Amino acid sequence: MGRHACIGISLTALLAVGACTGEGGEAASPTVASRTAGATTAPPADATTPAQTTEATPTPSTTTTAPPDPASIQALIDEDYDGRNLRLGREGGSTSAYRQYYATYEGDGLTISGRINIPRGTGPFPAVVLAHGHVPLEEYTNGATMLRERDYLAKQGYVTLHIDYRNHAQSDDDPDNGANLRVGYAIDAINAGLALQQFESVDPDRIGIIGRSMGGGVVYGAVVAKPGLFKAAVAYAPVSSDSIDNFNRWVRRDNDRESAAREVMARLGTPEESPATWALTSPRTYFDRITEPILIHHGTADESCPIEWSEETVAALKKAGKKVSYYVYEGQRHTFTSQWPLSIRRTEAFLEENLGD
Repeated sequence: MGRHACIGISLTALLAVGACTGEGGEAASPTVASRTAGATTAPPADATTPAQTTEATPTPSTTTTAPPDPASIQALIDEDYDGRNLRLGREGGSTSAYRQYYATYEGDGLTISGRINIPRGTGPFPAVVLAHGHVPLEEYTNGATMLRERDYLAKQGYVTLHIDYRNHAQSDDDPDNGANLRVGYAIDAINAGLALQQFESVDPDRIGIIGRSMGGGVVYGAVVAKPGLFKAAVAYAPVSSDSIDNFNRWVRRDNDRESAAREVMARLGTPEESPATWALTSPRTYFDRITEPILIHHGTADESCPIEWSEETVAALKKAGKKVSYYVYEGQRHTFTSQWPLSIRRTEAFLEENLGD
C-alpha cells in the first residue's frame, strides 16, 4: 500500500523518546514502543469434579507495533518501492547533443511525469535524477525547472530525468502529501532511480541524484531511505535536514498550508511539545544509513535557505562518519548566478569520480 493511503495512522506507540538525539546529533537507532498483552489463565476445573482439574495454561504474550507515522523517515524506509515502466512520450527540445522527451514512470500506485534528456550516441550512459525546488503547483509545468543542469549534464553524456513529483504537471495526485510533510517527493525520486535502472539507455550501476532547494531535502530523504541506489548525491542551496526548520519557515505560518499544518501537528504534536517525535521525521536523525558520497553547494547570501542549515548538515554528516564535500559561494543568492558555471563543473567532476567507468 502506498504511503498516501495511510494518513489516518495514529502516532501512539511511535519511537521511544530515549532513542533520539537533538539537532546535529549522531544518527539515532530508534526503538519502536509496543503494547504487550498480559498472560491469561484458563478457568479452574469444576470444584465438584476433582478428577477434571487442569493447570492454568498461559497464553503466549503477543506484541503489536503501531505502523510508523506516514511523515516519518521510518515509514519512508519501510516503503515498498516499485519504480518501473519508464516511457517516452513526445519529443521536444532536442539538440545536436541529446534528444529530449516528455516521460512518465510508475511507482507507489501513481504515474509520475517528467522530462528526460538522452545523449546521442551509443549507451548505456550514466544517469542522474533531478529533484527540483518549490514552485507553486498552479504555476508549475512539466519540466519547468533545472534547465541549466539538464542541458549541461546531457551534453557531458548523462541521461537526465527531471521529475515533476506527485501533484505536479501531469503527475497523479496524492491529497495526503502535504500533511505527510511531502515525503512523497522522496518516494518519487527513489522510484525514478529504480525506473532508470530498467531503462535500456542507462547503466543501472551508475545513477546519481541532484536536488536544489526543496529538492535538496528530497535528496537527503532518498539517500537515507534507500542507501546504495544512488552512487552520488548533490544538493544545491538545500533546505534543512531537520524537518522542524523547514516546517517552521514555510508551513506553520503559511495560510495556504494551514490545513496541512494542523493535521500534521494533530498527529505529531507541535515541534516544541514533541521534539523527539519530530526528530523521527528528519533525515538528519538517520544519517548513519547513508552509503553514498554527498556534495553540497551553498551561497553566503542565500535569502531562502540560510547557509547555517547546510553548515549544520555538513557537521552532522561528518559526525556520522560520512563522505561529504562542501563548497561555499561568497555573495551568491539562492538561485546562483555568476558562480553557477563553477558549481556545475565541480558537480560534473564529482559525478565523474563516483559514476565513472
